[in-house]
Order: sequence, then C-alpha cells, then structure tokens
Amino acid sequence: MTETREQFVEKALAEFESPLIGYAVTILHDLDRARDVVQDTFIRLCQQEPNKIRESLKTWLFTVCRNRAFDILRKEKRVQPLDEVQWKRVAGPELAPDEQAAHDERISQVMKSLDRLSANQREVILLKFQQGLSYQEIVEVTGLTSGNIGFLIHTGLKRLRESLPADFRG
Repeated sequence: MTETREQFVEKALAEFESPLIGYAVTILHDLDRARDVVQDTFIRLCQQEPNKIRESLKTWLFTVCRNRAFDILRKEKRVQPLDEVQWKRVAGPELAPDEQAAHDERISQVMKSLDRLSANQREVILLKFQQGLSYQEIVEVTGLTSGNIGFLIHTGLKRLRESLPADFRG
C-alpha cells in the first residue's frame, strides 16, 4: 500500500517539526519566527512530489528551513541573541525545580560559549550534535565541504572545551 501525499507530510511533520524549530531558533533567536519558518518549510513540502524527495527528506527539510531562516535574517539585517526564556521553551522535559535550575544554568553557560563561536562553527556543531545530522547531511544543508565541516567541528569543540568549566568537560 502506497503512502498518500497527506500521510507523507503528516509523518514528516511528526518526526521533524520539533528538531526543525530548534534548529531555526538557533539561527533566528526567536521562537515565533522559527515556527513561521518551519511552517513555511512544511508548506513547501506539501508542494513537492514525495517520491522525488523521500530518500533525502531530512536534508531537504533542514536545507529549506535553513535557507528560509537566512532569507529572513537578510531581509531584517539584524541578529538578536537567544535569551534564556526563549531557550527554555525548546529545552526539553520538565525536571524537579533544583534539577531545572542546575540544568538552566548549564544550558545558559553552553549557549554563551556557543555564541562566542563563529556562525559556521556554531551551525555545524548544532546540526551535528543537536539535530544528529551526518557529515554528508550537513554538507547538503550548508553547502560546505566535508573537510571544512570536520575542521569547523574540531576547532569549535576545542574552543567550547576551553571556555566551559572543568565539570562540563567529562
């Protein structure tokens, strides 16, 4: 039994909506605009022939999302830092209050350290470790070479390790 276009889109939405929003937030630093970008991404998915993109769906979605987010930044010509309130909305499951406070502090420290990296380093590190994309998928999303991606991840992680407290490095 073949999957209908509607089933294809619903399945993609269920699997990729949240990771795409998280990714778009890292670019736009605004949850509402990130949601708009992801909505645009899925609208574009609805306009595609499922059989043409089925094999590369994940990279297709991240590429469209990335391009749309950068289009918005180019139009607005401004970048805003990601504040803690916005990050907490996409951070994850609820914890006990003391665990949440410790978790929030660690997230804040990591985000501050990530903000000190170059835009390319930050993007490839987030695509690799937050979104779980392979080097090849990152190549397809960003247009960078695999060697460049490896270098950016290596140097970015080295800079992150140096800027984070010792208890983060384990």
